[in-house]
Amino acid sequence: MTNIRLIARLDIKGPNLIKGVQLEGLRIIGDPNAFAMRYYQEGADELLYMDSVASLYGRNNLSDVVRYTAQNIFIPFTVGGGIRNVGDVDTLLRAGADKVAINTAAIQRPMLITDVAKHFGSQCMVLSIEAKHKGNGHWEAYSDNGREPSHKDVVHWAKQGESLGAGEIVLTSVDCDGMRKGFNTELIHAVSSAVTIPVIASGGFGELKHLSDAVFKGNADAVAIATALHYQQVSFNDMRHYATTHNITVRQPS
Repeated sequence: MTNIRLIARLDIKGPNLIKGVQLEGLRIIGDPNAFAMRYYQEGADELLYMDSVASLYGRNNLSDVVRYTAQNIFIPFTVGGGIRNVGDVDTLLRAGADKVAINTAAIQRPMLITDVAKHFGSQCMVLSIEAKHKGNGHWEAYSDNGREPSHKDVVHWAKQGESLGAGEIVLTSVDCDGMRKGFNTELIHAVSSAVTIPVIASGGFGELKHLSDAVFKGNADAVAIATALHYQQVSFNDMRHYATTHNITVRQPS
């Protein structure tokens, strides 16, 4: 088993780090730069920034956060929200981002995935999928921060995204987001079994057991954690210690 990556997810609205439940009822947490620095110092493998309202305004507003991170934090980071075209990707990469996560624009124009992969490499192109359960082992992909149905089956969309050039998938269960009751391991397993690219599980982490559930039941390659980290209910040290005692391979801090 390759190293399971432990990722801090930071959802941002304007100048604030925020968090909601099922992507709604957003509550201000604090300064995203301060939280990002804390997670870096605690040993996060990566950071995932998502502009929670960018799709409403048609642009990504995280340039200040991206520049701060590039200058002060030396782990890979991904930026998502409001990315519409190759030019937007170029701007974020030039500011210092390592990867971009695209949801709404990819649903509207799937060939954007190919365009980004051709210009910058598949490793840069992360397909963001916001999934809602529709019963009988089926999920629908949503756009605009979980607001708009796409009428795309999540598993089929994930396979199409890989075929178009996506190098990774960040898979958010809207139903589980912010609930802290565990990942939707059935969803994660369905997607990870359908693709060969890495799948990042997002939405639902609340306790250490959920890490092993995502890895062993869902076959996730990485987990993204937000609420439990923001409220200091768990730390990266906690997760690494748990991993080493539960047969989960993670990077050990140097």
